[in-house]
Amino acid sequence: MTLPVTLAFAALALGVAFALLWSRWPAWTKALLVIATTVFYFQADEVLHTVWGWPSADALPPRFVLLAAVIDEPSPKRPGGLYLWVSAIEDGHPADQPRAYRLPYRKDLHVLLNEGLKKIREGVSQFGTSEPKPGRGGLSWLRPGGDEQVVKLRDLPSPQLPEK
Repeated sequence: MTLPVTLAFAALALGVAFALLWSRWPAWTKALLVIATTVFYFQADEVLHTVWGWPSADALPPRFVLLAAVIDEPSPKRPGGLYLWVSAIEDGHPADQPRAYRLPYRKDLHVLLNEGLKKIREGVSQFGTSEPKPGRGGLSWLRPGGDEQVVKLRDLPSPQLPEK
């Protein structure tokens, strides 16, 4: 699938190059074409990463079941990260398809996930909640780390079976 996508981007770039070099369009139209193509490229790249199964940088669902986690500790060359595989809880039931998420590395979350993984290995399912970390008001995209979340894990209660 990578080769067709690469060829499609190359064909788009070639078409834009022809339009910029040999058309008699006004300069503002050519500038608009360059801007639109650039925005399209970055948007398509982001969409393709989610389609190909890369972990999402989106916020975790408010309620979820933790299925697995991988902890990548930071080093001088890498920032590290926490990779979670979760099933969102929708209408009181886990979603049909799980989703992978990437969270920035935090030591407290590392410890919490380690405890949760130990319980999962023991057969105790883990129920999680997440909410945006409270912080200062204003535009969050201006503050680094403004998208952090408060994540909590607890044991999933055993299902109550009906009497026979």
